[in-house]
Amino acid sequence: TSLSKGQPPAVSGWGVLVVGAGGIGCELLKNLVLTGFKNIEVIDLDTIDVSNLNRQFLFQKKHVGKSKAQVAKESALQFCPSANITAYHDSIMKHVSFSFFFHSLVTARNHVNRMCLAADIPLIESGTAGYLGQVTVIKKGMTECYECQPKPAQKTFPGCTIRNTPSEPIHCIVWAKYLFNQLFGEEDADQEVSPDTADPEAAWNPEETAARATASDKDGDIKRVSTKEWARSTGYDSVKLFNKLFKDDIMYLLTMDKLWKKRKAPTPLDWHQLENSAHDTCNKEQLFAQRLKDQQVLDVWGYCQLFQHSVETLRSQLQEKGEGAELVWDKDDPPAMDFVTAAANLRMHIFSMNMKSRFDVKSMAGNIIPAIATTNAVIAGLIVLEGLKILSGELESCRTIFLNKCPNLRKKLLVPCVLDPPSANCYVCASKPEVTVKLNVHKTMVLTLQDKIVKERFGMVAPDVQIEDGKGTILISSEEGETEGNNNKFLSDFGIRNGSRLQADDFLQDYTLLINVLHVEDLERDVEFEVVGEAPDKAPPPQTNQEEVNSITNGNKDSAQPSTSSKGQHRSGHDANAMTGGVNIQSCKNDNKVTPSGTAVDVFSTFILLQKSLQIQISEIC
Repeated sequence: TSLSKGQPPAVSGWGVLVVGAGGIGCELLKNLVLTGFKNIEVIDLDTIDVSNLNRQFLFQKKHVGKSKAQVAKESALQFCPSANITAYHDSIMKHVSFSFFFHSLVTARNHVNRMCLAADIPLIESGTAGYLGQVTVIKKGMTECYECQPKPAQKTFPGCTIRNTPSEPIHCIVWAKYLFNQLFGEEDADQEVSPDTADPEAAWNPEETAARATASDKDGDIKRVSTKEWARSTGYDSVKLFNKLFKDDIMYLLTMDKLWKKRKAPTPLDWHQLENSAHDTCNKEQLFAQRLKDQQVLDVWGYCQLFQHSVETLRSQLQEKGEGAELVWDKDDPPAMDFVTAAANLRMHIFSMNMKSRFDVKSMAGNIIPAIATTNAVIAGLIVLEGLKILSGELESCRTIFLNKCPNLRKKLLVPCVLDPPSANCYVCASKPEVTVKLNVHKTMVLTLQDKIVKERFGMVAPDVQIEDGKGTILISSEEGETEGNNNKFLSDFGIRNGSRLQADDFLQDYTLLINVLHVEDLERDVEFEVVGEAPDKAPPPQTNQEEVNSITNGNKDSAQPSTSSKGQHRSGHDANAMTGGVNIQSCKNDNKVTPSGTAVDVFSTFILLQKSLQIQISEIC
């Protein structure tokens, strides 16, 4: 081929849109201008944070707070001043013209996928997760689209587990994030933090046992209606908050004695007792000087002090914003992160778990997999190589390429796979997309259908939904105000019953989906609907011998899985345990264990491995 002979196609006349100017986006933008691309559009809604500077090398300290897209453009132009780069500090939901997509942003991946399908434009999807990475090409009618394989939903936990019986650190971290919103942010009834008296496992009599809860008026009444109102009434007194959350509520939980017959009961904490026993302990400032702040695990009194300090700081921020103000939790906001770290660790201690460092809490609270600069660089290079194949008219030679942490049995870090064909059952790229949704038509409101099913679950942006009842009854309209009166009505009010069919259209995405309604009286607790036939937490069955054939590239029979993946998982990585930056990686087996990754030894060792093996492998892929 022309590409493999070292004669890349003329690229200066092609238009390219880069979605995301982060870790991969920065490397990609630099690669594109150095490869000769002249007409580039880059879009990113984010601004530069100081934490980006260790791997997003188009940014410097002076750029913190500025638009990523705009600064990336300015920096890339220094490599090639003649390039025509247009930057958008905006959402990808707005229209932009392009020849094909380079996509490296987790937000709106489904929307980008559908826009490329609608316009019949090639999409190069990519992402990284620590040392692991993936690049794949999506072309309408030729390959799987991004949504052909179900993605595992972000893991959620039952409310009663979070509020009553946490058993893992992540449960306590989720509780602490909920607590932040209940105290300082936008209150959400689904994020309650007080003991759950409706816990079916408790099976207790509140009238008989409430008297045993010894919450005092002095430390706050646990029978308040609103957590935020009660906190305001105390002036956000950190000691009263502490005793309410970590003593009174825990003592109340202990009265639900059936919960503790087969579990270790929690141990309440009392501020004044801890304070009296804390003198003569190690000086806090000395401890901070001895170790990196984010890596240390404090003692209980240390987290008590951190809790007190963070509450006072957040209270001051609320006062500065004025009456009725709300704060938004951000993992990069030190007081907010301190609050969640302290509250989560105190709850871990109460429920007999090992406490975690601020780094570990931040990793889990922000769903973070630490980014590695060299991984981003390798993936960005592979993206351009796949793009050059497309422009050479060699779509059949495009591959899904996995970057592994360690060489596989054939001593390869890069593992290319033949692209899968479209799935006949895909509810996005099939010729007639269709799904079946199980719900209770007497309990499901039109607003739930619109927001949680059509928009959130099926990814539509501006849906129109009509009932196939022979009359064309409009249930949901994308025109503002046209069907708002339907929102609080139940589906059964419109004659929808078992076997009814709904047609959902999104003009923006040029996408139509037929929804078959399967009425059921009862679903699992806290489940409003189910998509029939899906099991997102289970890997698809292993492929037959055809998979072996597909994974043979350039005469090499390489496993297409990351080197640490387990036997029997699907090679495409769609049923991954970790999702970051648009990639699904199979080999992250410890869901709740995120380890520090940026050590000099690890990065240097990986870099040496890359130097020795990537050059040969890249030439094979080309």
